[in-house]
Amino acid sequence: MNIRTFAPLVLSALVLGSTARAHSASDAYLNLSMDDGHRGGTFVVHGQWDIALRDLDFVLTLDDDGDGRLTWGEVRRHQADIERYAYAYLGFTANSGTRCAIRPARQMIDDHADGAYVALFFDVVCTQAPVRLRLDYNLFFAIDPSHRGIFVMNNGASVATAVLSPQNAAIDLAL
Repeated sequence: MNIRTFAPLVLSALVLGSTARAHSASDAYLNLSMDDGHRGGTFVVHGQWDIALRDLDFVLTLDDDGDGRLTWGEVRRHQADIERYAYAYLGFTANSGTRCAIRPARQMIDDHADGAYVALFFDVVCTQAPVRLRLDYNLFFAIDPSHRGIFVMNNGASVATAVLSPQNAAIDLAL
C-alpha cells in the first residue's frame, strides 16, 4: 500500500511497534524515480527511503518512555535526529564528481509486513544533468553487516533494482 495515500491525521493516531514481533533481518527500501529531471536549471530525482523503526530505535533510542512501544508522538519528536542520522549514510555524486544535494521533503510512517517504517521523502538535486549518478549507501553497515538496502529506480518505462550491502555499497546509475 502506498503511504502517499494516507492522510497525516490517520498517521497521527497510529501506534507503532509491538513487543511481540519476531526478529527479522535489518532492511530498508530505497526508491528513486525520474520525471523529466530538470527544474529551474537543476536536475532532480525524487526519492522515498523506508527504514525500519526498530533499527532506528536501536541506534537513536526513539522510545522515550522505555515501554517497548513507539508512538507517533515519539517518532515525531525525533524527526530531525532521524533525518540527520539517515542522510549521513546516503550520498549521490554526478559523473563530473560533483556531489548532489539531498533535500528532505517530509516524513511519514509506512507499515510493512515486518513492522513500522519511517518513510523519508526527498529530492536529489544536481547542479547539472549528469549522464551517470553514483549512489553511496552505508546505512547500518558499521553496526550490522547483515543489513540490506533494497533499491529500485524507475526511469520512465525502465526499472532497475539492486541489493545494497557492505560488498555492494556503491552503484552507478545510468540516466
